Amino acid sequence: MYMVIDGYNIINNWQDLKLEAKSSLEDARQKLIDILLNFRGYTGFNIILVFDAMYVKGSQQKHEYYSGLEVVYTKEGESADSYIEGIIKDIIKNDKVVVVTSDWILQQVVLGQGAIRMSARELYEELNNYLENKKKLYTKDDKKDSIESRLSEEVIKKLRKMAE
Repeated sequence: MYMVIDGYNIINNWQDLKLEAKSSLEDARQKLIDILLNFRGYTGFNIILVFDAMYVKGSQQKHEYYSGLEVVYTKEGESADSYIEGIIKDIIKNDKVVVVTSDWILQQVVLGQGAIRMSARELYEELNNYLENKKKLYTKDDKKDSIESRLSEEVIKKLRKMAE
């Protein structure tokens, strides 16, 4: 499963990243990369995060790799949308693809190519659900979810005896 993400679309749609970008676009990009690395660990998806450098004079396409997360900066004159449209044609032949963008036109194009679309808001909600579930996992106080509940009575007795 691949998730292809329109990076600046996410930054401009998530309030905390949008605020961060006002003071430092570089910091906002890095924060998004960090968030997606965590999410990748949870989902196992191959993630391609695309930032366009369409208006950056002399810019060449650049790829950075972080354990299952590929970050792409497009070349001068190439939008993230056109890059995404191009790569999903190849990926969709062998894998399922989820494209994350709130750009309505891009959503229609990727749906027409057989990809699944997800809006920036939907990804934000998915990430928050993941964080909530993770928090619940580590804050459970129930006796039934304790390590002791998973051990046999015999093992518990032996451990208690060793602790004396």
